[in-house]
Amino acid sequence: MNEHQRQMAGRLYNPYKTAGDWQKIRMLLKRFNDSEYWHDSKPLDELKAMFGEAHDDTILTPPFHCDHGFNIRFGEAFYANTGLTILDENEVVFGDRVIIAPHVSVFTAGHPIDAEVRATGLEYAKPVRIGSDVWIGGNVVINPGVTIGDDVVIGSGSVVTKDIPPHSLAAGNPCKVIRTITREEREYWRGEYGSYAADC
Repeated sequence: MNEHQRQMAGRLYNPYKTAGDWQKIRMLLKRFNDSEYWHDSKPLDELKAMFGEAHDDTILTPPFHCDHGFNIRFGEAFYANTGLTILDENEVVFGDRVIIAPHVSVFTAGHPIDAEVRATGLEYAKPVRIGSDVWIGGNVVINPGVTIGDDVVIGSGSVVTKDIPPHSLAAGNPCKVIRTITREEREYWRGEYGSYAADC
């Protein structure tokens, strides 16, 4: 296995010997983060070209940070508020209609527990997968190897260390499922939407 293969397989690898155009992604990130994004879409469009997948309706609000870009895949109608950080040493995949509140961090990289091995500078990386129709609250941290299912709400300030099943409301440190999202809740919010639509 070469270093990139080890990296993508979740094995120890040397981060200084892997693929990636760090200089280019840093330049594009600076240009986007310094941009007047509300009327100049060019810096975001240039940044989108570095991602594994992005769409015309992908919205990122500066500041945004990632390490590589090519390991990130955004589904349709993705929205991230300010301060999203993605350390994409492995794949980070978002489904459709994902909403990210301010100051969310998604980490794929980890370091050995053993201090002597950690001191070598080797690390590992595990993919993060986030389903469709997910809302992630502010200041959430998502750790390496986590999968979040479809139709999930993650409460603000949570630290997600384990998988979260679909149709769940989850929160806490560590993040745990509080309950399943109920039919009554769906009916309530659809009623609220119907009222809004009628008023407009």
